[in-house]
Amino acid sequence: VQLQASGGGLVQIGDSLRLSCAASGRTFSTYSMGWFRQAPGKERAFVGAISRWSSHTISDSVKGRFTISRDNAKNTVYLQMNSLKPEDTAVYYCAAGPGVSIKTISGYSYWGQGTLVTVSS
Repeated sequence: VQLQASGGGLVQIGDSLRLSCAASGRTFSTYSMGWFRQAPGKERAFVGAISRWSSHTISDSVKGRFTISRDNAKNTVYLQMNSLKPEDTAVYYCAAGPGVSIKTISGYSYWGQGTLVTVSS
């Protein structure tokens, strides 16, 4: 599986962005998909995940502001980010995995290249 993340950019506080992650291959629907982010000088951190059955979980740090969804017909997973804050500034990565340990980096076998989100104050 190859993953291509897109949709990042420079936004203002309170703005919204929708990140997309397009997957190649015909097995997309069998994977759990995750979003992680890595801020400058920090470790990569879990943001959210969605299972092959579209059950989802979101990190407490973004709960109520971010939502994750998927469209299996388009082989795409989305991260809708609302009410953005400067602390949301990071490179955002999408990942695909078998659905085990979905909040950990080791739970994913495939990673996209990342897309940068910068929230300006």
